[in-house]
Amino acid sequence: MRRRGYLSGSGWKEYRQHGTVCGIPLPPGLRDSDRLPEPIFTPATKAQSGHDENISFEASAAVVGQEAAAKLRDLTMAIYRKASDYAETRGIILADTKFEFGMIGDELVLGDEVLTPDSSRFWPRDQYAPGAAQKSYDKQFVRDYLETLDWNKQPPAPPLPDEVIRKTARSIAKPMKP
Repeated sequence: MRRRGYLSGSGWKEYRQHGTVCGIPLPPGLRDSDRLPEPIFTPATKAQSGHDENISFEASAAVVGQEAAAKLRDLTMAIYRKASDYAETRGIILADTKFEFGMIGDELVLGDEVLTPDSSRFWPRDQYAPGAAQKSYDKQFVRDYLETLDWNKQPPAPPLPDEVIRKTARSIAKPMKP
């Protein structure tokens, strides 16, 4: 389940095509990396192969049930708000993040990674400039490079050039302000 406070990545791509993100209509005229009027819940599901596939809230409710979808939305939004507020105090924008939930018996659990450079977009607040891709403390260099390739996003992934690896390592190694 993804929570977005800013328009970027796959959300930006969908918005350019349809004016929506996961079926949620957004105001016209937004730019790449614009802050959204309100953060939105943007569910996704694991595709059979490849990457996550964005779906609407209604589609997620059809898979897990209305009550579970609402609970996932509420938990995702609460975690995002708390993390985003904390990051702001450190000079960092948490543009969006992904949480993976599962079930152990009848209990809903948050699993996998949480708020890492692999599951989130972190931007330096003092360098934020909407209207284009942002400098980041995450794997954005890898995402950007892969978007330039003629690759169907199916395994195996193409090898990464040393420069992309170095830039990614430098971007995620930036210390937070105390």
